[in-house]
Amino acid sequence: MLLQRGIDVSYETVRCWVIKFGSAVARNLRQRLNRPGDVWHLDEVAVRIAGRKYWLWRAVDQHGVVLEEILQPRWDKWAAKRLLRRLIKCLGFIPKRVITDKLRSYGAAKREVAQSLDHWSH
Repeated sequence: MLLQRGIDVSYETVRCWVIKFGSAVARNLRQRLNRPGDVWHLDEVAVRIAGRKYWLWRAVDQHGVVLEEILQPRWDKWAAKRLLRRLIKCLGFIPKRVITDKLRSYGAAKREVAQSLDHWSH
């Protein structure tokens, strides 16, 4: 576009611009993203990779937007707590409600990470 307007710019100049202004542009784009919903659905599923059993933990908000996915070799309170801490750290807020299946690890992790969180298990 600059060349069409008669401005000759090298690749090195563009690289320097990216270094100088890239973080500001990225920050501006992140601020424009819609904030995820305040009701999160958490679930896990067993998957086999190279013959070994792993657990895929997933968090989705009420609008169907995937918030986080992590792959864990464990299916316990430690893994559920890691998912909750990672979600709260990445998104920067605690949701109004978390909806899970009947896995008790979610309740134990919630008690340690965010006690005031409303937890529904179906």
